[in-house]
Amino acid sequence: MRPVRGLSGIVAAGTVVLMLVVAGTAVIAGRRGFPGPGGESVTWHVAAAVIAVAAQMYSDRHRGSAAFSGSAVVFVVAGLLLWTQWWS
Repeated sequence: MRPVRGLSGIVAAGTVVLMLVVAGTAVIAGRRGFPGPGGESVTWHVAAAVIAVAAQMYSDRHRGSAAFSGSAVVFVVAGLLLWTQWWS
């Protein structure tokens, strides 16, 4: 379980970094009058980052199938975020 939790921790951290980049881009674009990511995209990224971090914390505090379930939530949320906001 340790490698799976480690990998899901990296994915959760990457989700937080994506959220910071998108939110920062939205702020900078708004201040300079350029088109940037809209409020919907920022909301998706913030929600995904919160869910991923919460699921990772759950995974880190439990063992066995509960830990695996938390890690799976991180992977699913990150995959959904990438699919809906970056690849479509």
